[in-house]
Amino acid sequence: VQLQASGGGWVQAGGFLKLSCAASGRTFSTATMGMGWFRQVPGKEREFVASISSSGVSRYYEDSVKGRFTISRDNAKNSVYLQMNNLKPEDTAVYYCAARRGTSYSSTVNLYDYWGQGTQVTVSS
Repeated sequence: VQLQASGGGWVQAGGFLKLSCAASGRTFSTATMGMGWFRQVPGKEREFVASISSSGVSRYYEDSVKGRFTISRDNAKNSVYLQMNNLKPEDTAVYYCAARRGTSYSSTVNLYDYWGQGTQVTVSS
């Protein structure tokens, strides 16, 4: 089971990026799993960004990204996305996607069972 995150890069403040996370594995499907995005900067703990339920109906965001970031998913493609608009320098971090063996969303790191390798997002002022 692997989660592959992509789409990170360098952008100026006010710009946008779209992160993608694709799951792979012979019998692995994220269609019944809650998915989330987290981020981490050196020296700090990994923090919650956004999460989505298995159906895609329920979504939850960290306060600082509400109105700027949108999480979505395509279960047919075993993928989850994070559209990030109006990026700020404080959004700079390594972003990780994660999946949990539960249908609901969650903001708790320890409730996730599978993690991607991370993709760097750098926002310059």
